[in-house]
Amino acid sequence: MGLAQMRFVLRVLLIPLLTLMLAVPASADCYADYKAKQDNPLQLAYGVSQISDGACGKPKSAHAELAPRLAAGGWTLLKIVSTFGPEGLDERKASAGEYFLRY
Repeated sequence: MGLAQMRFVLRVLLIPLLTLMLAVPASADCYADYKAKQDNPLQLAYGVSQISDGACGKPKSAHAELAPRLAAGGWTLLKIVSTFGPEGLDERKASAGEYFLRY
């Protein structure tokens, strides 16, 4: 294969591939708000945590991701209330208090 042919192949294959790579959006932030508890004495908490994009929109996936993080802090995850993007952070910050982005 000559140099001219290689340049042609690079232009035909490489330029569209690079264009597609640049067109893919950067990963968006995803969050879940949750309810959790601790025993002895009983404490209930509402919080907000960042989760992976793969768990966004999937409460079961968000639960599987968040439960071990909360358990490491002595909490039992009761429920994923919802999953949302960064646009929902401000409205939940006051309600989550000290559990805002803690776990």
